[in-house]
Amino acid sequence: MKITRILAGLAVAVAATIGGFYAGHVFTGNDSVAATQTAGNAVDQLWKTTPPGAAGTSEPLSAFKGKPVVVNFWASWCGPCVKEMPVLSAMQRDYQKKGITFIGLGVDSEKNINDFLQKVKVDYPVYVTGFGGADLARAFGNNAGGLPFTVVIDAKGVVRLTKLGEVNEPELKKTLDNL
Repeated sequence: MKITRILAGLAVAVAATIGGFYAGHVFTGNDSVAATQTAGNAVDQLWKTTPPGAAGTSEPLSAFKGKPVVVNFWASWCGPCVKEMPVLSAMQRDYQKKGITFIGLGVDSEKNINDFLQKVKVDYPVYVTGFGGADLARAFGNNAGGLPFTVVIDAKGVVRLTKLGEVNEPELKKTLDNL
């Protein structure tokens, strides 16, 4: 019975990872007027969210409004998410001098996120959104529902980049350097 659960969980994780990679190669960003309006609504939705932090306290995400932010949707069971976290942590350290904040929105359970964060050091705030995080990611145009999914929002609340799948570090740096 335990083996069946493990195999089922592994199959889901593999399918999500493959879907994220595939969608990351297919998805090219928000370049239409309708997509820009949708993204603007998603930003408003993001600022209205008050998810619990991994440390157990809640903080309204509106605290980040008016600042450039990199929002990374991830899960502890997502291989590419885990793989890119050291890159995102290093970038957070580099770009915090420029006033850019990274935040992680865990589309996972509080227990899984906290267990993960005890093993892996992450240098930016992490929040627990559960499956509601997937709905928020869809509002930003992640119709595939894959993870990881990263969104760059400038200080005016304009979405500058969306990336489904593992981040492309040079592309992300170029976007952040132009904020």
